[in-house]
Amino acid sequence: MTTSPTPQELVERALEASRSDDAVVIVRTTSSANLRWANNTLTTNGEMSGVQVSVLAFERRADGVAVGSVTSAASDLAQVLALVEQADAAARVADVADDATELVAGEASPDWAEPSARTSIGVYDAVAPALGTAFGTAGGGGRVLYGFVDHEVATVYLGSTTGLRLRHVQPTGHWACTAKPTALDQSAWVGGATRDFADVDPVAFEAELTRRLGWGSRRVDLPAGRYDTVLPPTSTADLMIYLLWISGALDAHDGQSVWSRPGGGTRVGEQVAAPGVRLHSAPSYPGLEAVPFVHTTASSETASVFDNGLPVVLTDWIRDGVLTSLLTSRHSARVTGLPVNPTPDNLVLDVAGGAGSTEELVAGTERGLLVTSLWYIRVVDPQSMLLTGLTRDGVYLVEGGEITGLVNNFRFNESPVELLNRFSHAGATDLSFSREWGDYFSRTATPALRIPDFNMSSVSRAQ
Repeated sequence: MTTSPTPQELVERALEASRSDDAVVIVRTTSSANLRWANNTLTTNGEMSGVQVSVLAFERRADGVAVGSVTSAASDLAQVLALVEQADAAARVADVADDATELVAGEASPDWAEPSARTSIGVYDAVAPALGTAFGTAGGGGRVLYGFVDHEVATVYLGSTTGLRLRHVQPTGHWACTAKPTALDQSAWVGGATRDFADVDPVAFEAELTRRLGWGSRRVDLPAGRYDTVLPPTSTADLMIYLLWISGALDAHDGQSVWSRPGGGTRVGEQVAAPGVRLHSAPSYPGLEAVPFVHTTASSETASVFDNGLPVVLTDWIRDGVLTSLLTSRHSARVTGLPVNPTPDNLVLDVAGGAGSTEELVAGTERGLLVTSLWYIRVVDPQSMLLTGLTRDGVYLVEGGEITGLVNNFRFNESPVELLNRFSHAGATDLSFSREWGDYFSRTATPALRIPDFNMSSVSRAQ
């Protein structure tokens, strides 16, 4: 009986086989399990696993370094050796890379020899029975639930001819549920991120959805306009993630973003948000632990294949309201004169003095809106970071500090940079989950924010 090669063996054999001057090999194993439901009934469940291999070949020439990169699902040695040949061939015909620099020198993770981590449907041993209870409660109350839970454990192995041998295990879990009355005339949504589902309680989230549907027993149609608006942490995360993604140093240096300084250069060092605002990333942030090194298969405005293995460290993007850092590779750092700050996989917003929950911000609002989720967010003007998007699954009227009814949906036009200057109140920072971007970027911690003049630019007919 033959056994499949280990990820470490795939890395080592691929590095040995490469005929290029240098090589980087990234093996990413995944193990996942999911449950999905509709109409108060489980519809699908399953487990999946896979192995993806990326081979990057580097060929030195008199005029620079050329790179060939190939990525494919692969599980046996023959398939991986074929990828090595393809990457070597691609490097031979590629143009030299603009971002060429020395590869990161050798370092080894102490757990390099460990096998890939796995998950299974057993991660839902407590969740599944509680889902059954939630389905029964919802059905008995004339409500239907739709949603999913998904858990993936990815193990990354990164090796290079310069001696790198890095390993990282990343658990990622999401859950989301939408509730509707049987008349299907309104809906409410809740969702979250988790590492292991030990903190997910379907009975509790069904109760929260029931509460929100109860708010919809009264309907209020409102026109477009500026409203005193409470954004819960999930909606704050929607906007802050986009803010991070557009914070590339090269775009700012080239005059293409909100962080561009008139006349040239970047706005690093300028006051761009209210004092006390801190936007930062840290791979070791409790509950949001993320991969602490660069692993990328393609160069871009904010990343470089030459940086594979470079540490990702705690970085303040905005500190005390001052723009302190932008996303840089070693190449873009040289071009812009800024420090090296690779793209992170988590994001935290803190506001000095921020305290309390979404409910407490609502209680302090005389008349305004609670917007529980946003979606279809797109950039309108990168120079001001003006975004547009829609509200979804629950906009509620606040009167006298209490929620008194369901409001129609809106299209909004707002800049997250402006919001970080204009908010009047901030709650305590808590682990959050972006409705719009959570499938791609689930590790966030944000506060609820109260915006006194949030711009609902038009009424949306979306239901």
